[in-house]
Amino acid sequence: MGEASPDLITFGETMALFMPTDDHRSLERSPVLQQGFGGAESNVAIGAARLGCSVGWFGRLGDDPFGATITKTLRGEGVDVSRSRQAEGETTGLMFREQVAGRVAVHYYRKNSAASRMQPQDLDAAYIQGSKILHVTGITTALSESCRQTVQDAVKTAREAGVKVCFDPNLRLKLWSVEEAREVLLPLSEQADYFLPGWDELQLLYDTEDADAILNRVKQLQATVIIKGYGEKTLIVENGSITEVPFYPADTVVDTVGAGDGFCAGFLAGILKGKSTKEAVQLASINGSLVVQSRGDWEALPVWKAVEQRLLGHAWVER
Repeated sequence: MGEASPDLITFGETMALFMPTDDHRSLERSPVLQQGFGGAESNVAIGAARLGCSVGWFGRLGDDPFGATITKTLRGEGVDVSRSRQAEGETTGLMFREQVAGRVAVHYYRKNSAASRMQPQDLDAAYIQGSKILHVTGITTALSESCRQTVQDAVKTAREAGVKVCFDPNLRLKLWSVEEAREVLLPLSEQADYFLPGWDELQLLYDTEDADAILNRVKQLQATVIIKGYGEKTLIVENGSITEVPFYPADTVVDTVGAGDGFCAGFLAGILKGKSTKEAVQLASINGSLVVQSRGDWEALPVWKAVEQRLLGHAWVER
């Protein structure tokens, strides 16, 4: 009998990250850079693992020190990387981040990276079939045609096996046009069991700012839809009804990068722990609020005890 699959499986691109050690220096002016890594799916994997979930992540990494660091760190965080691969002769993508005039700017060097060459043959169907939730994002589909096909095949494999599919569009207009994105992301939203878009993403994907029109489109989906960033609250659209959940406030905001991934990790952890959709969103909101209070893509993701304390101690004010 083979080894059991983790409850949550995700995959995609993870890149080496470099940024100035001083937030107030640009890349051009900084003599020293701090090394790390980041990727939407691996951030979610680490976040869910820290919340006590059984998680697996896989991807195609370069056969280089960056790929080795990513693999070892994920394994050290309790994430199963047994299906991940460091491809011989290929390179891990790089990104450089800085703060310019108070705004985060990211510069990518990912063309022809190992991740962009991911293919459906890289999938282990049995691994996906044995899980409870498959989480995918729109970033992977934007990297290349072969990556797009890999995501589509993974979703098909999961659905045929009765595995729930969670989809975060993570719309990145540096990778493709909104017209190209619509052709791929909207069909994926129709196949998802959990769809986690931001309100700004829905406006772009549905090509309208009319709130009623957007919500009517969302209600037609089979998925439970969690809409982030609708004013100061999150909307749950489920079984034709809409529930509002207010944001959990952050004491201070240091770095907003990774907040969405922290939210997603918290939501999926809540679902895996048997919580209701609303309770899972509340957990997600706390998780995201804790992430923004420290620097880094995934380093500030909290452990379950920290989230649970706030979850039990907070009175949710609903209007």
